[in-house]
Amino acid sequence: MNLENYTKHYFKKKSFLIESLNLKIFKNFLKELKKIKKNKKKIVILGNGGSAAIASHVSVDLTKQCGIRAINFNEADLITCFANDYGHDNWMKEALKKYVDKGDVVILISSSGNSKNHVVAGKFCRAKNLKLVTFTGFNGKNKLAKMGNLNFIANSKNYNQIEMVHHIWLLLACDYISNTKI
Repeated sequence: MNLENYTKHYFKKKSFLIESLNLKIFKNFLKELKKIKKNKKKIVILGNGGSAAIASHVSVDLTKQCGIRAINFNEADLITCFANDYGHDNWMKEALKKYVDKGDVVILISSSGNSKNHVVAGKFCRAKNLKLVTFTGFNGKNKLAKMGNLNFIANSKNYNQIEMVHHIWLLLACDYISNTKI
């Protein structure tokens, strides 16, 4: 395939995925964010790899642009400390135990939706009756997509496509909030 055809197909696929956003779920997500802001609670957002970078970017924008307190756990010392003491599969759960307060919302971003540390964290959120929002891919055929109160699914098996779509959807929420002053 030549570059022109590849690029055309690439952007067409991205546009389709981006526009597949379930607006009913998205409206409910915006309501949760508004409630968090009003009640002076916080968002705790986690991911691995590229999704961790998304979590970092979005937590800053939620805090700065939207006035919603948001944190992420991307500090190497925190991750390695918790992974060393509790095992890699449990580090997110243990960090959540230390940082999540009643009324907070947890956002888990996992392209596959089957990363063990995300699944363990999702189970913890359910057991503690915490509000959980998930962002996954792989057509929602994963463990994490069944755990959240609100679940966003990018219908692709391509990690880069999934991550870009998650990033755009989350930044759409930030931009909507900051531009409409909810």
